[in-house]
Amino acid sequence: MAIVYHENSREFHLYNNEISYIFKIMDNEQLGQLYYGKHINDRESFGHLLEYGFRDMAPCVFEGNHVFSLEHVKQEYPAYGTGDMRYSAFEIEQKNGSLITDFKYKSHSIYEGKPKLAGLPATYTEAPGEAVTLEIFLEDALIQTDLILTYTIYEEMPVLTRNARYVCSSAEGITLKAAMSASIDLPDNNYEMIDLSGAWGRERSVNVHQLHYGVQGVYSMRGSSSHQFNPFLALKRPEAGEFTGEVLGFSLVYSGNFLAQVEVDTFDVTRILMGIHPNGFQWSMAKGDTFQTPEVVMVYSNEGLNKMSQTYHKLYRTRLARGKWRDLPRPILINNWEATYFNFNEEKIIGIAETAKKLGIELFVLDDGWFGKRDDANSSLGDWFPDPKKLPGGIKGIAEKVTKLGLQFGLWFEPEMVNKDSDLYRAHPEWMLAAPGRNISHGRNQYVLDFSKDEVIEYVGGLVEKVLEEAPISYVKWDMNRSMSEVFSQGQDAGCQGKVIHRCILGVYKLYERLTEKFPHILFESCASGGGRFDPGMLYYAPQGWISDDTDAVERLKIQYGTSYVYPLSSMGSHVSAVPNHQVFRNTHIDTRANVAYFGTFGYELDLNQLSPEEQQSVAQQVQFMKKYRELIQKGVFYRLSNPFEKNETAWMVVSEDRMQALVGYYRVLQPVNTGYKRLVLKGLQEDSQYTVSSRETSHYGDELMNCGLVISDRASGVSKKETELGETKQGDYYSCLFLLEAI
Repeated sequence: MAIVYHENSREFHLYNNEISYIFKIMDNEQLGQLYYGKHINDRESFGHLLEYGFRDMAPCVFEGNHVFSLEHVKQEYPAYGTGDMRYSAFEIEQKNGSLITDFKYKSHSIYEGKPKLAGLPATYTEAPGEAVTLEIFLEDALIQTDLILTYTIYEEMPVLTRNARYVCSSAEGITLKAAMSASIDLPDNNYEMIDLSGAWGRERSVNVHQLHYGVQGVYSMRGSSSHQFNPFLALKRPEAGEFTGEVLGFSLVYSGNFLAQVEVDTFDVTRILMGIHPNGFQWSMAKGDTFQTPEVVMVYSNEGLNKMSQTYHKLYRTRLARGKWRDLPRPILINNWEATYFNFNEEKIIGIAETAKKLGIELFVLDDGWFGKRDDANSSLGDWFPDPKKLPGGIKGIAEKVTKLGLQFGLWFEPEMVNKDSDLYRAHPEWMLAAPGRNISHGRNQYVLDFSKDEVIEYVGGLVEKVLEEAPISYVKWDMNRSMSEVFSQGQDAGCQGKVIHRCILGVYKLYERLTEKFPHILFESCASGGGRFDPGMLYYAPQGWISDDTDAVERLKIQYGTSYVYPLSSMGSHVSAVPNHQVFRNTHIDTRANVAYFGTFGYELDLNQLSPEEQQSVAQQVQFMKKYRELIQKGVFYRLSNPFEKNETAWMVVSEDRMQALVGYYRVLQPVNTGYKRLVLKGLQEDSQYTVSSRETSHYGDELMNCGLVISDRASGVSKKETELGETKQGDYYSCLFLLEAI
């Protein structure tokens, strides 16, 4: 691995065994983009890839030079107002109102390792030699401002990370009106764009479309990364699929408003911009101030979408998630929310916990309703002290009783929100985001606390810490159930209002950092009304997240499939819930519910005491199975085999790193009749190893399973077949089956 600077050609080449990224210092001292893609051999100069030409009406940088127009040059971090008529990577307003800048190369630094980002989550390294970093120092002397572009390339993965930092040295100050984390110009537009879009209950659906001239992209202006769009996009060649072809992935390590945009100009150049959304953002900087953008993680694959996803999985599981729980097996939990909602008391909770212990479950989680006077969604958010009517012994009492049973105890919080019917609001109405004299929207009868204020974070953090200190708590579910609206920080001057949304996210990160440092033994799970803030930024603090409030097994096929484009199985909160399902009212077999939920962190969200003896026996078997194979599921290599957005069938598999073991999930939504024979082509096995297949008397070589396929014909194909020990459900709609493969 290397980052090479060629002095004569003034070119930078970042490369490892899989990728190359090349750019140069141009004649105007700005940076030009030359190449991003599969690894190529280094040479003194790739300058011929920066193409110039005479074009009528093109504004040119140098007087008398009619070929050097920034409108037609591929750039590395483009500016506004220098002849480039496309969207810029940043915009700086000066005291005289000018938006024109001219950042020129000043110096650079190359060093081993990867720096932390102040106040922001980011990927990291643990051992020497894992990564090398390049910092490019640019200066606009007129406005006395420095711009530092940082690039890190990992040695063992096709990963390049990028961010930008602004340093103001001007006594007059400047105002950032836009500051993207990264920009790149690609030489053609022959790509399809993939994004993960949706809404509450159907998060991260896979959306694919051909690029067209003009602008296309995804974004959030909700104060969080949102249910609607994930801070990710990929560009793939039209012929690329799951296992072949070129794919470029772009993922933003950030949890607030974002923009991920692709612009295609009429000369077929494709520009990708990614960073904080400029809408509502205005960051004034005085002399000595610094502004740091979040990190963009770029992944290149010439082996299709699966390779891109597997790279993100490995990086985010091992070099974004942190702490004790990063590598530990996750406990199998029971959450009381869909079992009781707000209607519970200590006796009911202990009853569920006792049954959970008998069935082998390891962790009981007490959800919403334990604090203040919280009997519905109308009150008490912000009052983080237990309700003595429901819990006479408080959280300490119930937690001790649950742990005495032999279970761990977990607790739900929603620290960023407040109800008007709360002691907190009555004492500090100015702590709520609200514009004076304006109507205030609510969601779920709650309002957003102003986490841009340190005193708010300090107060809420103190209440949460007190609860966690007094009771034996090993798990926290951190929820956030509404978007930001009417964003205004009461008591702050006009110059601060453009900073509020970003500062609120920094405040969330600050409180997460405080709590995870003070309670390193606690497993934190992020949640935002399900998947409304399921993003890389959250994984830095909470190694798993609740991917959707929709717990229906059939709907979860699409949700988990789409989520897997970027996020590892170890990050996906997935539960078996009651039927009829509380979101879509569908009845699915308890085995199918488990067969879907296994491919995640696994748990239950129902009243165990309402299950039949047969269903309780199934739960005990499921728990035993998950305990046996959760290491494989959490740390194995994941493959998508059949797409639920295109077919009636879904299939995926996870293979151990040594390829000695694999677990395959096969799901069929509607039962066909008299259909053809079926085979499922597997991936990731050792060609020359023989594998036994659960419940079958024969064994098969890996090359057969990956070329001929695994025969899965059943009664729909006219084949009689036994039930499998791993939970093949009875024939009919919502059918599922697991296959465990073990190398002989």
